[in-house]
Amino acid sequence: MFLIVTIIAVVLVLLVCAVAAWRVTARRRKLRERFGPEYERTVEGKDSRRAAERELRERQERHDALDVKPLPAPVRDRYTQDWTRVQERFVDRPDDAVHEADRLVTTLMSERGYPIEGYEQQLKDLSVEHGRTLEDYRAAHEINDRSSSRQATTEELRGAMVHYRALFEELLHNGDRPRESQA
Repeated sequence: MFLIVTIIAVVLVLLVCAVAAWRVTARRRKLRERFGPEYERTVEGKDSRRAAERELRERQERHDALDVKPLPAPVRDRYTQDWTRVQERFVDRPDDAVHEADRLVTTLMSERGYPIEGYEQQLKDLSVEHGRTLEDYRAAHEINDRSSSRQATTEELRGAMVHYRALFEELLHNGDRPRESQA
């Protein structure tokens, strides 16, 4: 009888452990899917995977509390025209165009409902829905900073415009691909 009770107890403990492991794995998978490359970047920047996942969940909670809203079509059209003008300026004044692209992206973030209280916080807030283009934004921002002291080449500035455009289009189209690029 004692042997049967012991076996049942061990089986129950193993079952509880298996369910707990499955839940952790499922939560981790959801975070990876939600944050994309930002998941691994956050894990690498923290002391433990657990701490990184806690931070990502906190980012998600903060994001869920934000009033992020889609843009009406006329506002999207206005931003599209603004972006076209910024790109046209690139030919004659690439440094200025990159600075304008940065300002335009920041303004668009604000209009969508993202707080713009600081670059690091912007990254955290954007990571929840735009984790796949966040590296583009980081690269563009870094080039923009170097451009302020005239340390960026024209080719780097061109790359910054491409990077800004990736996030710009995601923000503009509420995370969806623009209609023209859908097949």
